[in-house]
Amino acid sequence: MIERVIKIIEPKFSEEEKLTVLSILESNQITRGEWTKRFEEEFARYLGVRYAFTVCSGTVALFIALKSVGVEGKRVVVPAMSFMATIDAVLLAGGIPVVVDVDEHYTMDPSQLEDAVKRYHPLVVIPVHLYGQTANMEDIMYLSEKYGFLVLEDAAQAHGASFKGKKAGALGHLSAFSFYASKNVPMGEGGVIATDDDTLAKSIKKWIDFGDHPAFNVRITEFQAAIGYIQLKRLDERNKRRRDIAQKYNEHFNGSLTAPTERPNAYHVYHLYTLRHQERDRIIKHLRDMGIDARVYYSYLLNEIRKVDHLPLDRAESFRKEVFSIPVHPYLTEDEINYVIEGVLSAINTIMEKT
Repeated sequence: MIERVIKIIEPKFSEEEKLTVLSILESNQITRGEWTKRFEEEFARYLGVRYAFTVCSGTVALFIALKSVGVEGKRVVVPAMSFMATIDAVLLAGGIPVVVDVDEHYTMDPSQLEDAVKRYHPLVVIPVHLYGQTANMEDIMYLSEKYGFLVLEDAAQAHGASFKGKKAGALGHLSAFSFYASKNVPMGEGGVIATDDDTLAKSIKKWIDFGDHPAFNVRITEFQAAIGYIQLKRLDERNKRRRDIAQKYNEHFNGSLTAPTERPNAYHVYHLYTLRHQERDRIIKHLRDMGIDARVYYSYLLNEIRKVDHLPLDRAESFRKEVFSIPVHPYLTEDEINYVIEGVLSAINTIMEKT
């Protein structure tokens, strides 16, 4: 009988969120009110851009961002490793996806991106800031200027991450965020499209507001906006806690497994702490037997689940067989952190004894 279960994801809310939700109920202004406006303004300020538009999910944020630039019938390059929403949004918006390999940080490989750009001439490239770390945006934006494609950041897992002091979501031409319950800023469901470009902002707004052309209702409620606003105030503090936990993990795991590394000039916020090992499945079973929630993000590659064009995916093919993630959320106690470390190391020792 497992005495404890240490969850890989565990959002928590304070008395402030509870009281605010009650005040919204009492106000009867439960949608399209001041909280939505405040959250959009504060999130834009936090990123360092002028515009942030709330929508009902991260998938919808990607979809509307793509529709706003006229992606129908045009090529869109995505990395092999990501949640399926990245490629599904392209297909739903009428784009034609092309999949490229990842680098050692699990994000889009710029050298292969250039090969894809020369071959397919995409309108949009979607670098995914996977696990909480930005893609190599310096090289990607250089290629954007050289070849003339738009860069849409998939920043669903990168709230508060940065590259050379600039926040994820403000590094490309436009960006999409998710506020699903597992994210570093959780509001249950929700998303944002952010940009600093006036023309893009006008086009995005037309796909959110009814009237200019057929559109969906993609609004969030005042409850979601208020929860997101309060959670955002605590984001930097909680990201620092994630980084402290990751550092402690790194001190114990380097050598016995492949631990995550931080890109030079980047600020990793460890939405997920992802390790690699050839005996990944045996390690996960061992951890779960100990009551430690370990999972694979992701067991598939995007080109496999949607059968689209792709370049050689050597790294992604190798990584997806070995990656697994362990709890790194900011509410872990020191005892729980030590227990996770003990679990991973004992799994490795068990495997070594049986080989």
